[in-house]
Amino acid sequence: MGNKLICMPKKGSRDIGSKSKRSGRLSQRKMAMEEELLHRQALSMAIQQQQLSQRFEGSMSRRIGSTSSRRRTMSDTFSNGKQDQDILENIKIKKIVLIHGEGFGAWCWYKTISLLEEAGLFPTALDLTGSGIDHTDPNSVSTLAEYSKPLIDYLRKLPEDEKVILVGHSCGGATISYALECCPEKISKAVYLSATMVADGQRPFDVFTEELASAEIFMQESQSLKYGNGKDKSPTSLMLDKQQIRGLYFSQSSSKDVALAMVSIRPIPLGPIMEKLSLSQEKYGSVPRYYIQTLEDHTLSPDIQEKLVRENPPQGVFKIKGSDHCPFFSKPQSLHKILLEIAQTP
Repeated sequence: MGNKLICMPKKGSRDIGSKSKRSGRLSQRKMAMEEELLHRQALSMAIQQQQLSQRFEGSMSRRIGSTSSRRRTMSDTFSNGKQDQDILENIKIKKIVLIHGEGFGAWCWYKTISLLEEAGLFPTALDLTGSGIDHTDPNSVSTLAEYSKPLIDYLRKLPEDEKVILVGHSCGGATISYALECCPEKISKAVYLSATMVADGQRPFDVFTEELASAEIFMQESQSLKYGNGKDKSPTSLMLDKQQIRGLYFSQSSSKDVALAMVSIRPIPLGPIMEKLSLSQEKYGSVPRYYIQTLEDHTLSPDIQEKLVRENPPQGVFKIKGSDHCPFFSKPQSLHKILLEIAQTP
């Protein structure tokens, strides 16, 4: 009996251990299934919003100047429908064109598109060349002109008396600066969202060099570079790994939005962000610019954003508390309220 009594707990321990292992494996499988479902739901949501963004609704408009130099700090509170309606009455330019940053696409603006449409405005999100659902190989995009072509084509097709508000995120700031130089007569205001608002003669990549070391050292040491023309040629694109992307871009964003980004982000064409911009006061300088700073940004630090504003002063500066590099994910309501305020600024 004694032996049996001694052996029984050992058998029980093995049973408990086996059950625990089985439970652990089941839990892992469940988590994997939930993660896959999350990815599918996020991608489906992005596709639906992408279809919404393709609507080109007409609006007659006129150019509005700006003398605002106020700095605002926004927290993420829910917007008020009646308040939005009151604001709408003061907005003359109702068409807003949203330009994504490096690696992103029109899909990233799905929350902003929904909020702006609910407020009665006409947002349009574009895929730049080699981005989003555009089929061009990012490794083949070597100039800012190629990369920005979808935006320039869109602006040139607008009716003669129609203008838009441009919003550019991250390296999309270089694209809207390029558009200001090409088509200033089509743009009422330009909004730089935690963006590369470079001065004449600067490269978009120069904005990041203080945090990433020099471009030359980065090129030599980076393991994320792609060589579309062969290893003996210059790198053609950059693709960060998932952990880098999470930490740099989405420290304050929800798991659903991170899941959407993980299945949607594409390699970043290097040519456009390594190109020096040529900007004139007569064209680029003729359109009011606004800058929106993100205060929990790990990609473009608040100090770097402040330096951009100081060296190339815009008409107005706004700040979003608690936002990572992607406020359209982490603080969509705050971003929405700022865009409405900029749109109604006389």
